[in-house]
Amino acid sequence: MGGRGVLGVFAITWFCPFWKAGCSNLISRFTEQLQVLLVCAGGVSRNRRFRALVSKLPKWVELGAFILALIAGYVNAVGLLGFEHQSVSHLSGTATLLGTGILNSASTNVLHLLGVLLSFLVGASISGFLLHDSALKLGRHYDTALFIESVLLFGSAWLLVSGSFYGHFLASAACGLQNALATTYSGAVIRTTHVTGIFTDLGIMIGATFRGEGLDARKAKLFLFIIAGFISGGTVGAMFYYNYQFMALVIPASICLAISVAYRVYARSRS
Repeated sequence: MGGRGVLGVFAITWFCPFWKAGCSNLISRFTEQLQVLLVCAGGVSRNRRFRALVSKLPKWVELGAFILALIAGYVNAVGLLGFEHQSVSHLSGTATLLGTGILNSASTNVLHLLGVLLSFLVGASISGFLLHDSALKLGRHYDTALFIESVLLFGSAWLLVSGSFYGHFLASAACGLQNALATTYSGAVIRTTHVTGIFTDLGIMIGATFRGEGLDARKAKLFLFIIAGFISGGTVGAMFYYNYQFMALVIPASICLAISVAYRVYARSRS
């Protein structure tokens, strides 16, 4: 092999690792940028789907969301005032109490908190069984779900007045059923038994307006109706609890029953 051949082999042997490293870095950067673009595109797509879902909801959904949020706020107020400061319409606080209770509380208290969590899950499962589609259409089992919620709340009131803590479980199941009911009929846009996500989404919307994006007025209106309903329900629930104790749960139970009957009559008249 001549001198040029030796130099050529040497150059290739010396340069290849750097060439491979450069190609590897280039491919890695390209992949990272592609992932970023896909995530951004996915975010835009999700946002468009979100707006499309809201825009397709009937005009009376704001009123329905307000009433359901009012019921949840009402029941939660009774829970906070009468269930040893335990929320039943949402589970974050209950899950935290369960976690701390494993170390600090008696086994009976831990089992009670676990029962509240599982009851919410059972209620959501009932709704998932009855309502298997995200589209809001007449003829589906919304009346059945609301009737079951009313039965759970009536049962909860009766048990709690009788001194049985099992009433906590029925109230939690009722809230789980309602939350899954609203989530199902709105394509996971609306949740009516807690407002943490609502405030988060509203904050994101406000922040986006400062970035120059337009405000989705329908979506903001829907969120404000839910917030107002939940707060109003808490006020009314506290007022009735102070006067009637656990019998106050008869009020939201009656509202659910009335809506269930009204929906059934309306659906049959339109079929």
